[in-house]
Amino acid sequence: MTIKTPILELKHVGYYYERQRGLFSKDRFWALQDVSFALFRGESLGIIGRNGAGKSTLLRLLAGISKPDKGTLVNHGCTTSLLSLQAGFVPHLSGRDNAMISGLTLGISKNTIKEKMEAIREFSGLEEFFEEPVHSYSSGMKARLGFSVAFQLDPDILLVDEILGVGDELFKRKSSTAMKEKIRSHKTVVLVTHAAGTIRELCDRAVWIEQGESRAEGPAKAVMNEYEAFIKIRTKK
Repeated sequence: MTIKTPILELKHVGYYYERQRGLFSKDRFWALQDVSFALFRGESLGIIGRNGAGKSTLLRLLAGISKPDKGTLVNHGCTTSLLSLQAGFVPHLSGRDNAMISGLTLGISKNTIKEKMEAIREFSGLEEFFEEPVHSYSSGMKARLGFSVAFQLDPDILLVDEILGVGDELFKRKSSTAMKEKIRSHKTVVLVTHAAGTIRELCDRAVWIEQGESRAEGPAKAVMNEYEAFIKIRTKK
């Protein structure tokens, strides 16, 4: 029997935001209070939860953008990329230069990024705009560049926030199809959504987050059944 070794582990992780309560006082809002689970290489893990459950905050922690305020999050030497993330683009630099910077930030070698550059340009559909400064891009063009960089550079762990398709309608269909193919492959993917059907279709395992706490973890179908039963009861109240 093969024993799987986690590539990323969370143990009783919590994260808070400070809120202004008056001119001289603040209090803490705990977006995450107690989240624990492990991620294994080659699996697709779905994170389910209602709006406000803390899913977006959890993604920022997994991406290394934020650090837990309590508990432990251990990344065993893996590169991660938040696919919806457009932060970090340097406005006066071209799409090509920003693709290079984004790749280096992910810990990918310069030579590897150069090898992938044409694939990034082609997939983005930006054509001659790939050589233009990013400040001339529309929000949809930035989304296409961000998606293409994260998708083509193929980090160890790909983090997908809610919507599988980004950009204009044509690119949405293209990116959604490509994303579903990647999730069904043996790549390590974390998909955050409130759609139980998407996780049932695409994920091996799932974690249910409720009010900042992990309520259930296990095979995707079993966790989705538990989550949907909970939602059904809540809806009747």
